[in-house]
This record gives sequence, C-alpha cells and structure tokens, in this order.
Amino acid sequence: MPTILVKSGGEAAMPEWQRHFAEFAPDLAVRWWDDGAVAPDAVDYVLAWDPEAGRLGGLPNLKVIFGSGAGVDGITADPALPRHLPLVRMAPEGATQRMGEFVCWAALSLLKDARRMALNQAMAQWQDFEPERTAAETPVGIMGLGNMGSRACAMLQGLGFPVRGWSRTRKDLPGVRCFTGAAELDDFLSETRILVCLLPATVETNGILAAPLLAKLPRGAGLVNAGRGSHQKIEDIIAALDAGQLSGAVLDVFEKEPLPAGSPAWAHPKITVTPHVASLPSRRERAQYVARVIADFTAGRPLANLYDHARGY
Repeated sequence: MPTILVKSGGEAAMPEWQRHFAEFAPDLAVRWWDDGAVAPDAVDYVLAWDPEAGRLGGLPNLKVIFGSGAGVDGITADPALPRHLPLVRMAPEGATQRMGEFVCWAALSLLKDARRMALNQAMAQWQDFEPERTAAETPVGIMGLGNMGSRACAMLQGLGFPVRGWSRTRKDLPGVRCFTGAAELDDFLSETRILVCLLPATVETNGILAAPLLAKLPRGAGLVNAGRGSHQKIEDIIAALDAGQLSGAVLDVFEKEPLPAGSPAWAHPKITVTPHVASLPSRRERAQYVARVIADFTAGRPLANLYDHARGY
C-alpha cells in the first residue's frame, strides 16, 4: 500500500486528513509526518508546507512532493531538495474561487473604508463619512494573471470595477486592459486605484511592493497583498499609509508568519491583517486534489500545476 506523510495542520489534524483521504484514495496509507513507525524507504508521497531541511532528501523512494498551499517557498528553501522529483502546487478549483472571493472582499473593504468602521465599532463610536468613489470609478490592477489572477479579474468585473492586469508574459483576458513587463509597469500603475498583488515568489518579485513602486500609484490608492510576504517591505507600506500615498492596505501574507505580536501592522489604523487565508482550500478539497494527482501519476498521465525551478513558480 502506498504511503503519504502529511505535515499540515499539526498531528491533531490527522484524523480529519485520514477521513478525507479514505473517501478519495482508500488504498493510500495516510500517516503523520513524525510517525516513527514509518520507515523512510516506505514513503511514496508527502504533503507539506515547511518540511525541515534535508528531510525530503532522506526519503529514498519518494515519488511526488505536494505543497499544502499555493506557494511552495517553504519547500524550495531546502538546499537539499531533490529537484528531480515532481513538486506539485496546491491548486484545486476551490482555491481559485476562494482567492477571487478574497480579492473582491478586500477591494470592497478598501472602497468602503471597512477598517475605519471596524475601529469605530470597537470604540462604540458613530462617525458619519462619505466614501469617495463607487466601484465603477475605481480601477483595480491585478499583478499576476495566472489562474487565480484571471479568476479575480472576472469576479471584480462582476462588481463593476474596471480591471487592469500586469504580468511577465503577454495575456489577453476578456474586458481586462493587460500590461506586460517592466516597460509597461509604470503605465499599469498610473491609473490603478486599488493594487492587488498575486505574483509568485521569484528573484524579480522579491521586495516589489516598496516605496519606488508605491510612489507611482495615484495618491490615496489602496493595496492588497495576497501573494507572498517576500513581495512587501512593510516599513515602506506603513510610511506610504502615514503619508497619505496609500489610503489603506489589506495584507494576507508576511515575511514572518505567524505575524509577531509586536508588528506595527497589527495596530495600524489603515491596515487590515488576515492570517494567510486568502485562497486556502478545505482539507477535504486538498485531499481530493492530491488523490486525483496521484491517480494521474500512477497512470502515467501528465501532472498539472508542477513547480518550475527555472521560472521560480
């Protein structure tokens, strides 16, 4: 019987993982990451977010590595990662829908100044104010037009937002004004009233949400980062908020997670902090996805959503 080791949600989550895998892959043995009864050479698959360095290389019969989230930074950070093995990014259909929902919620929250209302409610303070624009008057710019970015574009359009997109390679999406590469970045930013970052983590995108880029947005723009914590320089974002260059930010990802209690992001009156939940599918959805990919692998069919080490995503 093939075996998968799971390192996601802690050992307490194992009964749930086992129940879901039993539904979709009843012939798969599902064991906890640190189960000492499982010999290293008996492991066929792993499902993990941040395996300790060297652990994957110590599994001689490992066939496929599954990231438990859309990003695989915690896996590729291992210098001893067996790069010849397929590394599959978690991309069930539900994750794309969830990301679209999150982006729409974040854009509407910035449009309606929801952070301000939440702070007023906490103080039992009734404060009248008038939102400045409607969705139709607020162009949203999506950086990163993969599956999640494309879905977010379509859902934002349904709410009436004009949508712009920026990506490394040329894309053509219905109703979206698309920009490509460094040469078109400034034009993309110049009319973006809410900037949404859904980029992958690469050398080129590291630290991209910093003062030089933020200064190119219209004054008072909003920011949503549901990509990677490595994209943002939090001190630059806070400075832009304090100076009025940004009017608000919804941040779902951070350089260090969980976000330390001492981070100024927690208490900033213009920042909404969410705990890296933008596109996280349920465990049942993830078990179903992994079971489907294992079936494809066993049958010799091509695997979707493989991580490309050369591209960095």
